[in-house]
Amino acid sequence: MRRRWNTHRSSPYRSRFEEMVASSLCEQGAAFSYESVKLKYERQCIYTPDFILPNGVVIEVKGRWLGSDRTKHIAVRKKNPEVDIRFCFQNAYNKLNKNSKTTYADWCDKNGITCTIQKRIYKSLGLVSCL
Repeated sequence: MRRRWNTHRSSPYRSRFEEMVASSLCEQGAAFSYESVKLKYERQCIYTPDFILPNGVVIEVKGRWLGSDRTKHIAVRKKNPEVDIRFCFQNAYNKLNKNSKTTYADWCDKNGITCTIQKRIYKSLGLVSCL
């Protein structure tokens, strides 16, 4: 992990370049505020599901589930509420990260997402094993 350049300094800016621009603005007498507004935005991305069943159920298979994946799937569900997306985890009892007590399954329950593990996928979806 990269260290921020100003960890030992008392500068409010995130980079030397920002500090230089702020200094230049001050010298010119320009009024400004620094990072005082937060703007929301949406990314235009495409999600490609792993498996789609004949009944339209989408199965997303996950081994490791990063924060960026969780964020992506919240956005996908928000934009496509009519699509039934279910997760099949290699281990649904993995923690979200080493400092978390929340498991993948707990997170899914909290967010209203159906999930299972590979050994139970056929039963949970009412399928006969195709292996």
